[in-house]
Amino acid sequence: MDSNELKKLLEDVKDGKVEVEQAYSELKVLPYEELGFAKLDHHRHIRNGYPEVIYCEGKTNKQITEIVSRLMLKNNNILATRASREVFDAISEITCDAEYHIDARIVVIKRKKIIVSEKKIAVITAGTSDIPVAEEAAITAEVLGNSVIRIFDVGVAGIHRLFSKMDIISEANVIIVVAGMEGALASVVGGLVDKPVIAVPTSVGYGANFGGLSALLTMLNSCASGIGVVNIDNGFGAAYLASNINRL
Repeated sequence: MDSNELKKLLEDVKDGKVEVEQAYSELKVLPYEELGFAKLDHHRHIRNGYPEVIYCEGKTNKQITEIVSRLMLKNNNILATRASREVFDAISEITCDAEYHIDARIVVIKRKKIIVSEKKIAVITAGTSDIPVAEEAAITAEVLGNSVIRIFDVGVAGIHRLFSKMDIISEANVIIVVAGMEGALASVVGGLVDKPVIAVPTSVGYGANFGGLSALLTMLNSCASGIGVVNIDNGFGAAYLASNINRL
C-alpha cells in the first residue's frame, strides 16, 4: 500500500464504500507483518516511497517464497536481489509473473505499472567484468521508476572510449560509476561532469585488489568533488540513492 492507496482507503471509509472492519483488516498489518522468521515492513512504501526489497542471500527458498507470496497480496512491484537461478525457479512455482535478470541476479515481479521519470540515470562501467554489478544497479533503478542509460567498458585503460560517450553521459541527472581494479574511473568522470556521481567499487581485480578494497579506497580518496561512494559490489544501494536524488 502506498500513500495514494492509503488516502483512497480512508476516503472510501468516510464515504461508506468500505466497512470499518474491512479497512481495519488492511491497516492492522501496515506497521509490519509477523512471519516468525521475518517481519515484513508494509509501511516502508509510505515512509520511504518504495516497498521493501528482498535480499535473497542467506534465506532459504521456502522463506523467500513465503515473503514473496505475502508481498504479492499488497499488489506492489517486487524486487528480489542476489537471487540465484534456484531462487527464481522456486518463485516461478508460485507466480508466472516473475522475470529473472541473470547478470544482475535479480527477480522482478511487476504487479502495477511503473511510472518512469524523465530524469535519467547513467550507469557506467570501467570494464566488461563490472557489468553484473552495473546491471544490478540498472535493473533496480528501472524498477524504481527511472530511465537508465547503460555505458559499458569505458575504463581508464582506454580513456578515449569514455570521451566518445560524453554527450550521452551529459544527458543524465545522476551518474553511477562501477569500477574494479584500482577504481580510477569514478575520479575521471567526477572531474568531467556537473552531476552527482555515485561510485561503486567492485571486487573485480587481481590479488592486491583485496576483493574490491583497493577500488573502495581510491574512490573514497578521490580528488574530484561531488562523488559519493557505496559499499563494494553494492549496485542496489547505488541505484536506490540515485533514484532518491531523481525524486527530489
